Order: sequence, then structure tokens, then C-alpha cells
Amino acid sequence: MSIERVRNYFSKYGVENRIQEFSVSSATVDLAAEALHTEGKRIAKSLSFMVDETPILIVAAGDAKIDNSKFKAQFHTKAKMLGFNEVEPLIGHAVGGVCPFGINEGVNVYLDISLKRFETVFPACGSANSAIELTISELEKYSNFLAWIDVCKGWA
Repeated sequence: MSIERVRNYFSKYGVENRIQEFSVSSATVDLAAEALHTEGKRIAKSLSFMVDETPILIVAAGDAKIDNSKFKAQFHTKAKMLGFNEVEPLIGHAVGGVCPFGINEGVNVYLDISLKRFETVFPACGSANSAIELTISELEKYSNFLAWIDVCKGWA
């Protein structure tokens, strides 16, 4: 199970016990915000794309949307999200639980600047009913991200 993969991943850092599991779905920004009793913008959603035959994750604030022109300027290709059936085999987690932790080898992770306005954010943990609260520096550390990027709109 994907949440166990994330739990094992976090055990290297001693934070696996901080994972929260819910009796309700947290598969969307709105559902996660409701389960966590927080604002949707503080949900760190992980969006999956293909860039030059490489799967990538962009972790962004819950109220941010991909800006196609910024994406193209950053990656020199059109933004094309992975299809529903592509996400789990390529990333390692199913839609609704996608996160940058315990992912497949060869997936590049980027953090969008829309997250920088928060002290803590809530990414999923591999299942459609889990999350963890992380500071931005913890998110940087645990996500093994390549770079901070600016590819979103609608949040500023």
C-alpha cells in the first residue's frame, strides 16, 4: 500500500508518527482542508506531468493553478498532466494520494513558490485519506526537490 511506502520513507527521518489518517477522504484540496480543519490554500497538492519523457511532480498551494505560459517558459514544453491511469505506475502513488515522498526513481520534484507564504503546509501521504503537516524547510528536506519554481497563478 502506498501509505506504507510513505511511512517507511519517513521512518528514515523519525517523523512517520506525524502522518495523519482520516476516516473520510482527503483526495481533493477541499476534502483535505475539511478533514484537517484548515484553509484549502494550505493543502500542498502534487500535480504530475511528463516533461521530455521524465515524469515530474509540482507541489503547489491548494489555491494555485498551473499557468500554461509560465510552465512553457520553465520547461520548454506544453503543460500536459499525466492521465489518471498513468499516475500510479509512473509516480508510485494513486491519484488522491500523490505526494513527493516515497516516489518512484527518476521522478523529478519541484516546489512552486505559491507555498512559500505559509509557515506549514499539508501534503498527502500516499493515500486518499492521509496527510502530514510540514514546515516549508521540512518539505524541502523530505521532498528531495530540484528547485523552487514559479509556474502557478491565481494565488497571489
